[in-house]
Amino acid sequence: MLDRDLLADVLDTALKKGGQFADIYIEDRLTSNIMCDDDRIERIHSGREKGAGIRLIEDGRTFYVYTNDLSREGLIKAAALVSHGIDTPCPAYRPATELRLINTELPINIRRLPEQVDFAEKIEYVLNANQVARDLGDEIKQVTVAAGDLHKRVQIANSDGEYIEDETARVRLMVNVVAARGDQVQTGQEVVGGVSGWELLEQVALEDLAAGAARRAIAMLSAPPAPAGCMPVVMHADAGGTMIHEACGHGLEADLVQKGLSVYSNKIGQIVASPIVSVVDDATLPGKYGSYRWDDEASPARRTLLIEDGYLRGFLNDRLSAARAGTELTGNGRRESYMEKPIPRMSNTFITPGRDDPDQIIRDTKQGLLVKKMGGGQVNTANGDFVFDVQEGYMIKNGEISHPVRGATLIGNGPRTLMDIDRVGYDLGFAIGVCGKEGQGIPVGDAQPTIRIRELTVGGTGMSGGPLIKKIWRK
Repeated sequence: MLDRDLLADVLDTALKKGGQFADIYIEDRLTSNIMCDDDRIERIHSGREKGAGIRLIEDGRTFYVYTNDLSREGLIKAAALVSHGIDTPCPAYRPATELRLINTELPINIRRLPEQVDFAEKIEYVLNANQVARDLGDEIKQVTVAAGDLHKRVQIANSDGEYIEDETARVRLMVNVVAARGDQVQTGQEVVGGVSGWELLEQVALEDLAAGAARRAIAMLSAPPAPAGCMPVVMHADAGGTMIHEACGHGLEADLVQKGLSVYSNKIGQIVASPIVSVVDDATLPGKYGSYRWDDEASPARRTLLIEDGYLRGFLNDRLSAARAGTELTGNGRRESYMEKPIPRMSNTFITPGRDDPDQIIRDTKQGLLVKKMGGGQVNTANGDFVFDVQEGYMIKNGEISHPVRGATLIGNGPRTLMDIDRVGYDLGFAIGVCGKEGQGIPVGDAQPTIRIRELTVGGTGMSGGPLIKKIWRK
């Protein structure tokens, strides 16, 4: 870890020509990735990255420089470079004379750090999962198993005198299976991950993920094509919160709101969803993939109420967007690495559980589509229009789950869909993903209870066209 006196000197140098705020983000990360494809280990990658990003804010403008030279000379040079962003000298902001360490009460309990697990052990996990999927039948044509982990230490200091030291680890496991019968090809995928070490496999066996993905792919081979039309849609908790994340969550990030790229602009206090719908973003949930103790600006993680009983209550802010709006920080300033500036991002975003029995929701649905597993899709972040693939779906007839269907797509509008939710279950199912925005990918969690959407357009096979501009990088 770098000396605090050095960090204070760097901040002082960054502000020597003026500026309202400066911070420095130092990162030291260890990563490893293993991928098995075509019945053999195709790729093993591991590495270490160290570097620092220095940011200067003046009159709403951001100037950013990064370097992997962590010597005193390298950091002072980078700080002097970022100070050149102030083209007209102005009174310099004097940083705090002392950087004070801020503690957090949120624990990080990691028992098997990624670098403490031999590659041989990791490879054995991956190969065993591959074999489990292939053993389920000759219709399994391709299996891809990937395991990735990260162990990261950071220091953040800013000109307000705040200083933190933090450490975290994440593990992510994925199995993708392709099954074929004649000219029919179907896929199944399972992903699990969390803020954890490799003890994650004590909670979820990689072999079970492989078997689940393979069984789904095989089951969908026998499924008839999904019917097209407008119908009730029940989103099972197992589907995770992909829809709430993509079709709603991005519109609640304050930078998009302030740029006029959100349908929720100027709607604080207005009804934007069904009165039985509340939406929360919570980075403090223990072990979830999008959780953290501090965001990447040294703001503490917190639970943020976004929609309450249908009313819009707030947005997700970083320091810059909060300053522009004159509102409080929400702890959502996040970045992919030291090479990127922080921007408002989600952490774990979800619809909160309601009061309905999930099974009763299905029994009370005369006909419609039950979605058990979501795929990828596209969404227009400016107006909320979306198209999502359904990886696993079933028809509901007379209140009972009838038969699986393949090739279903969900076509609609995020805000309108939130208004059309008429049942909310008391369960809650999480999914994980890597969310892309402005070229930065960050780990997120999303969730929802079992919900029923009164009416939604269901497409048959294939994706529909339209003005869809944001490709989802998910799962």
